[in-house]
Amino acid sequence: MTPLRVLVVDDEAIARRNLVVLLRRASDIGAIVECESGQAAIDEMRRTKADILFLDVQMPECDGFDVLELMGPDMPAAVIFVTAYDEYALRAFDAGALDYLLKPFDNARFERALQRAKARLALEPTQGRRRIDRLVVKSRGQTLFVNASDVDWIEAANYYACLHVGGATHILRRSLQALEKALDERTFVRIHRSIIVNVDKVRGLELHGSGEYEVVLHSRVRLPLSRRFRRQFQDRM
Repeated sequence: MTPLRVLVVDDEAIARRNLVVLLRRASDIGAIVECESGQAAIDEMRRTKADILFLDVQMPECDGFDVLELMGPDMPAAVIFVTAYDEYALRAFDAGALDYLLKPFDNARFERALQRAKARLALEPTQGRRRIDRLVVKSRGQTLFVNASDVDWIEAANYYACLHVGGATHILRRSLQALEKALDERTFVRIHRSIIVNVDKVRGLELHGSGEYEVVLHSRVRLPLSRRFRRQFQDRM
């Protein structure tokens, strides 16, 4: 079995060290990388692709939920939140966490979390690439959970993406490229360099005199279909 790579993220050195000591007891754990900030964790994850992530919730500048949001498709299969605050548990599971370790925890509780992570990883090869079915967005001091199936279309906005859901628009801190990789390719398809559309929301195509097509949604929204993505889109439909 290939040794597992683990990323431990906490702004407190002693908290990181306690986890590392426990992890070292497992013979199938290989490299263990420590990060003291959320941004460092994102950079490290993109470089090394850890198998398991132990993640603190409350960290300055970039908290645990920001880390998962910004990781996008780079988020590992097994994410375990480690925190002293129980009020974040529901939000953590909605964000895709596998387990939630509440400090202080004993060795037995840690071992259960680690075994659960290993069990998840053992299933990964048969599950294929994981797809997200819920998106977490922050709006006016609230955290909203948007079902991917409810999204009509997505528009690039520099390093952000605009989710169009009915009459509402939400800003998500992910690139269009990251979302394209993370969303179900059977449902979401690129129609333009800056647009992804939910094919279930498409009413039809309209050809203009210029020879250019527009994708018409059930909501009557019209979106440009570029020649580069036309064949891919037509095959999908």
